[in-house]
Amino acid sequence: VQLQAFGGGLVQPGGSLRLSCAASGSIFRINVMGWYRQAPGKQRELVAAISRSGSTNYADSVKGRFTTSRDYNKNMVYLQMNSLKPEDTAVYYCNAAILTAWGTLPHDYWGQGTQVTVSS
Repeated sequence: VQLQAFGGGLVQPGGSLRLSCAASGSIFRINVMGWYRQAPGKQRELVAAISRSGSTNYADSVKGRFTTSRDYNKNMVYLQMNSLKPEDTAVYYCNAAILTAWGTLPHDYWGQGTQVTVSS
């Protein structure tokens, strides 16, 4: 199983970016999918998550600005980031809890990370 994230880049404050993450490989079912970020010198933190039923959870710092969504047929998760601030600068990682076969427990998988830089 692999997760591949893409869509990061350099954007000015107040701008927008959309991150995408695709899960591939031997996938039976995906439970929660989400996004984490890690800024230099800081711990990795949860940004947003979306369950299999579609319920979402956001960090307080991004509520009202970021939106996560899923394409269940394509095994993809997205993060729409609006009104970006310099403090959003970080490496963003996608994460998914994936079952590879019926009757197994979900295992956490991580993407490779994509850099988001918010700067004028």
